[in-house]
Amino acid sequence: MDTGVVDRPEQNRFELDIDGELALAYYKLDGDRVVLTHTEVPQALSGQGIGSRLAKGVFEQIRASGRKVVPRCSFMAGWVSRHPEYDDLVVG
Repeated sequence: MDTGVVDRPEQNRFELDIDGELALAYYKLDGDRVVLTHTEVPQALSGQGIGSRLAKGVFEQIRASGRKVVPRCSFMAGWVSRHPEYDDLVVG
């Protein structure tokens, strides 16, 4: 599934480009765990479901990588709590 989300490991973030505006999900690696620390969606894109699209792409990429996720970011934690299909990825 191509969600448009790109991993930029050199910058420790996932990006979703919408017409030149970047929605971002920052992370740090802790062994085989991806710790999601912060999510940013530009004001111009708010209210359009861009954060959810970014989250879905992030979780799909983490699943494909075989890693687990620690959602420390309140947005990502809230999103995954509403999407039980990703429960198998979440660790403390």
